[in-house]
Amino acid sequence: MLIAVALAFVAALTPANAADGKIALVAAENFYGDVAQQIGGDRVSVVSILRNPDQDPHLFEVAPTIIREVAAAQIVVYNGADYDAWIENLLKVTPRAERVAIAAADLVNRKAGDNPHLWYDPSTIPLVANALAAAFIAADPIHKDDYTARLKTFIASLGPLNEKIAALRAKYAGVAVTATEPVFDYMADALNLQMRNERLQLAIMNDTEPSAREVAAFERDIKTHKVRAVFYNKQASSNIAQHLLDVARASNIPVVGVTETEPPGMSYQDWMLMQLDEVQRALAGPPS
Repeated sequence: MLIAVALAFVAALTPANAADGKIALVAAENFYGDVAQQIGGDRVSVVSILRNPDQDPHLFEVAPTIIREVAAAQIVVYNGADYDAWIENLLKVTPRAERVAIAAADLVNRKAGDNPHLWYDPSTIPLVANALAAAFIAADPIHKDDYTARLKTFIASLGPLNEKIAALRAKYAGVAVTATEPVFDYMADALNLQMRNERLQLAIMNDTEPSAREVAAFERDIKTHKVRAVFYNKQASSNIAQHLLDVARASNIPVVGVTETEPPGMSYQDWMLMQLDEVQRALAGPPS
């Protein structure tokens, strides 16, 4: 893959800088791009690559236009932990000495093999925001006060989200839930929910067949109402995941869809709050 990408990069040379003297930033995922825009304001030109909530991010393929955008970027922000290895490859084949690369995984000490859905961990985004502000200040020190002020505003804007998490944790700590994939698991941890069937989730996420014993345990948890809700990935589907959702719905267990991409027209804050509202409605149902 690296050879093919490198050849495409050579064909795509030479990149242009962002227009109007703005800092050129590429975000692998649109929620990191949104955070960058909130902090950078009109001093930053942001391109977000993964931005379609109807597309499975794991099936993404690099196009020549993306190679040019990464090559031109002064700052690149991405998830890491092998979630978006394609952009790490692009960084290698489009070397730029002054470019700053920010990996969320590095900031939270996660690596390949860990659950890569780091944006659902409430500790991740503030660290990314601070790293972005530092990169903007280094690139454009004359506007340091502007970036510092917007960072402060952004961190303050996470207050309602943190309050919602605390309220749900206080009310539902210890409640058992399950999922078809571990997309929401970091947030479930923050809510102090008891997540079950984790081996099955990993198998489905890695596109491998869960064992018959793991499937049976999931179905048993559903049919005996041992869990209050089931989380699933709206952007990825498989026969086994669909079967498990069918079992949950037939057993009147609420299912909560979560996504790996921020919906159009929403901020990161609104996206997270929307999903937590859905979690609250699911957990508020009659206890099993």
